[in-house]
Amino acid sequence: MRGPLRDPALRVSRRAVVLWLIEAITGFVLLVGAAAGVALWVDGADWPGAAGWLSHHAWTLPAAVGAVLLPFVVVEPPLRYAVHRWELSGDVLYARSGWLSREWVFVPVSRIQTVDTAQGWYERVLRLATLRVRTASHAGSSTIIGLDDHVAGRLAEELARRAEQLRDDAT
Repeated sequence: MRGPLRDPALRVSRRAVVLWLIEAITGFVLLVGAAAGVALWVDGADWPGAAGWLSHHAWTLPAAVGAVLLPFVVVEPPLRYAVHRWELSGDVLYARSGWLSREWVFVPVSRIQTVDTAQGWYERVLRLATLRVRTASHAGSSTIIGLDDHVAGRLAEELARRAEQLRDDAT
């Protein structure tokens, strides 16, 4: 029996931690804000059949939502950075991601159909990019999030070049 898979050699950009922190804070603000909106709606309401404690303690909802989510906001970005790795070795793109559940992806270059880079607004500001690799597999596409934009561009070009060479060799 074989041992555990080795880690891919390369990490994503350290700026990816900032990206994931911004995304986590945005989600935190939206969820706590929605909970505050519900609390504002319920606070002091004198609805028939509603528990009295609910209308008098409505502000515990956003406080509880914030208390539950805050550790995730603080812990998730550095954990994601520690786990997200990638490597192009031989004719295989190898990537690992996921901080709660891990995913190992091996993409044979010969199966690649398209390679794209994408940048959301936050990624553009941080000079990061996401690499998307689409294959002929039923699994669809693989992504590597948090690459330096120039690294993503060079990797996309290299994957496209190697895939084209392998297709030409097969004909």
